[in-house]
Amino acid sequence: MGLENRPHPLVKVPSSITGRSLSKVVVEPVTSKRFQQQFLNLPWQFHKHDPNWIPPLRGVQRELVNFKPHPFYLNAEVQTYVARRGAEVCGRIAAIDNFGHNERYSDDRVGFVGFFESIDDQQVANGLFLAAQEWFGKRNIRRLRGPTNPSLNHECGLLIDGFDSPPTFMMTYNPRYYPKLWEVFGFEKTQDLLSFEGDHKTLANVEEKIYFTYEEAKRRFKLAIRPINKKRFLEDVRIFMDIYNKSLVGTWGFVPIPDREIEHTSLALRRLIVPELALIAEIEGKPVGALFGLLDYNPRIKEIDGRLLPCGFMRLLGNRRAIKTLRMISTNVLPEYKVWGLGLFLHVSMIQPGVAWGLQTVEYSWVLESNQLSRKTLERAGTKLTKTHRIYDFAW
Repeated sequence: MGLENRPHPLVKVPSSITGRSLSKVVVEPVTSKRFQQQFLNLPWQFHKHDPNWIPPLRGVQRELVNFKPHPFYLNAEVQTYVARRGAEVCGRIAAIDNFGHNERYSDDRVGFVGFFESIDDQQVANGLFLAAQEWFGKRNIRRLRGPTNPSLNHECGLLIDGFDSPPTFMMTYNPRYYPKLWEVFGFEKTQDLLSFEGDHKTLANVEEKIYFTYEEAKRRFKLAIRPINKKRFLEDVRIFMDIYNKSLVGTWGFVPIPDREIEHTSLALRRLIVPELALIAEIEGKPVGALFGLLDYNPRIKEIDGRLLPCGFMRLLGNRRAIKTLRMISTNVLPEYKVWGLGLFLHVSMIQPGVAWGLQTVEYSWVLESNQLSRKTLERAGTKLTKTHRIYDFAW
């Protein structure tokens, strides 16, 4: 929900929590346009001098915290907070009640927290977590999970390893001290999200026997792999998302993306997708698998400082052939076809267009640490683990 008119209690954080404080921290709910702007501006205040930080797209960020309508919040609520010490704004957090998750996992009712920013001060972080804890306590929720911005289907995870390079498109980044702030408060690891990187040699270095298997599957099963069709873009995006939703049933924490959010996302990505880098596998005309890669637009987002208007969009999308890094976001196959190794066939099909594009680097992100099959496949392919993000839980 957006701004709320009912009064909210301030959370005053006692110095006894950390044992060190020059003055008390006050955490306030965001209840005005001025507070909204302070919440949104905080990342620039904290990270603008960090060479690896990528600013968020300003309009997208405003939607994801529901300062502007976003279809995710048709089945969720959010309360945002800012932390102050005197006149200084020194932190922020969002408490997110994801109804879809708690309906699907009724025995694992959790309150999600995200969009976390804080100075390197445990008292500030504690105050933010206490505010979220208090808000969820009134909803009979006794476990926090995060960071999710705002869900596992969006940007998520706290970077704990791999601080030496910028993130790729739609991956999170944070300072080295953030994990300590979470862990000292009492958060514990629940899942790690892994990023693997391969160079252009990895793309081209596919053994002949894989090609043989690929060609044999095409012949035997009438397998066809095609790029996304921009003339029927919305239809193909729905095919992608239908396969995504069906293939991840049983995956830790997964909640299907509803139709309204699929439509919203497809419109947002329409100009960003390169058709030959997003593939659909069909057997006798039936879509059974999909591979989705996006160019790494982050260096350009940094150049435009997250502003798409008035001219940022042109600079973001101009001469895309110059972008040589791809983020491989997902490879999904319907459960009944996974035993055929269609995910491998999709990746083989990506090699030729990837080389033709001139890709130098591909990041496969993210992969659940518990997904042994994907991890071993990537390791065998010669990729290397480059970044680790962590999802934390805190129960009380």
